[in-house]
Amino acid sequence: MGKVSLKVRLLEHTPNPEKVVAMAARLCYSPSNIDGLVEDVSETDQRSFIKKLMEMGHYSTIEHVSFTFGIEGVSRSLLAQITRHRIASFSVQSQRYVGETRSLNNQGTFDFVVPETILALGPEAVTEFEEQMTQIQTWYDGWVQKLGGGRGAYEDARFVLPNAAETKIFVTMNARELRHFFNLRCCQRAQWEIRKLAEEMLSLVKEVAPLLFADAGPECLVGPCPEGKLSCGKRTEIRKRYGVD
Repeated sequence: MGKVSLKVRLLEHTPNPEKVVAMAARLCYSPSNIDGLVEDVSETDQRSFIKKLMEMGHYSTIEHVSFTFGIEGVSRSLLAQITRHRIASFSVQSQRYVGETRSLNNQGTFDFVVPETILALGPEAVTEFEEQMTQIQTWYDGWVQKLGGGRGAYEDARFVLPNAAETKIFVTMNARELRHFFNLRCCQRAQWEIRKLAEEMLSLVKEVAPLLFADAGPECLVGPCPEGKLSCGKRTEIRKRYGVD
């Protein structure tokens, strides 16, 4: 137990996501019935059609497909950020019901995330940070004991736990909201932890729906930087990294 790293899995997604999008879009422009649309899309290469949809910004059709991720090795600080994305569903490991009384059982400390800036300072800084987590563990365990132990104590003992404490999350978003999420969180001005998560999620969805996410990423891939004077100034470098001319 102790320092942890990001782990992301794409657990489930709408089967044949690009086919579903193509059928939904065809319905908007075709006099065919549903059976006819299914047959037409099954027999036709839809790549150019979906590419055109993305270029047109006809994004209502991509709301019909969703993706569910299992995420661990992230901080409670990240949790506060990601839940600001309201068109999504979240299930989070509860600190009320899942206790962190590790040191009482000689299991070290609760799991935690070490910020990249502290890692960059070197081993001594990391050791100092870990010692602080150990001290917090002692405070937490003390409150659990004073409050009677078990679930009834976890609820209020958790108040001394830091933003660094690790959490585990299930997240489900539709493709349109994912593209918006990537616009904001793949940006170099996004906080480093959620940016790393967004980049991992983008890589996973590109494997199963490459046409829907071909140009997904920070907004500077498809237009000017929206940050104005706060821009990172690395638009050319970022576009090159994402393979955009």
